[in-house]
Amino acid sequence: MTLSTRATPAVRSSRVLGLLSGAACCLALTLMAAPLRADDNQVIAKVNGAEIRQSDVTAAEKDLGPSLAQLDPASRQDSIVRFLIDLKIVSKAAEDKKIADSADFKRRLTFSRDRLLMDTLLDNEGKAALTDEALKKVYEEASKQISGEQEVHARHILVETEDEAKAIVAELKKGADFAELAKKKSKDPGASDGGDLGYFTKDQMVPEFSTAAFALETGKISDPVKSQFGWHIIKVEDKRARKAPPFEQVKPQLEAFVIRKAQADYVAKLRSEAKVERLDQKDDAAKAADPKAAPAAPAKK
Repeated sequence: MTLSTRATPAVRSSRVLGLLSGAACCLALTLMAAPLRADDNQVIAKVNGAEIRQSDVTAAEKDLGPSLAQLDPASRQDSIVRFLIDLKIVSKAAEDKKIADSADFKRRLTFSRDRLLMDTLLDNEGKAALTDEALKKVYEEASKQISGEQEVHARHILVETEDEAKAIVAELKKGADFAELAKKKSKDPGASDGGDLGYFTKDQMVPEFSTAAFALETGKISDPVKSQFGWHIIKVEDKRARKAPPFEQVKPQLEAFVIRKAQADYVAKLRSEAKVERLDQKDDAAKAADPKAAPAAPAKK
């Protein structure tokens, strides 16, 4: 994994991490919820004799939380209780109309039950994997990968054309202040900071930019450099060996990684043990989709 705490500027390459989004969402909501105490489970309301307890409100908040995030606690509680009251009333009316006996309802109920079981099990697996030892191991492994890697601290000015870039280089050679020119002439979002990009590693920037920046000596200014974003003039402020950020600073990232990896590994294990048949695909495609049907890759010599 990558330990990073800095926002990505316009010239940085994008990275995407595929996750078990449903399970991760459920997990995040669970972690945010406060633990339920015995005295928190009082009866909040009754609907035709059916009780609504505080535990029902807590459970509903996990599902409704995002839509009520802007409300203060009292208003959020009131909105959830009102929803649960309507839920009781309308669901009873649905039962009276025998909606639960329909084939469509039964299919949807089966799916919802399976999804809740999956989310709960993955939630438990993620929690079980979240130990101090696991966090420290991931941190140490990631730290080893980045320790000693070179970082550059640079500023840049970004303009549309090569002629503009050459004119700016000429001004800089005459003694103009780089940061002030960046504020006045750069079209990059970081122009207000004098074009300051902070420290970055080679793979965090588009290739043309990285090649030029890492080739420069500290304090030097580049000739115009073209990238997909336009024309850059780069000034290197400093170079150093990269150090891992403090453990506590990246602990939330470490926790998310450990949880998601544990969940993904668990699903992969269950899938490898299951017999999967894709009847909607041709034989060859179905075999490719079944990891047990595919031959093992030859060992590397």
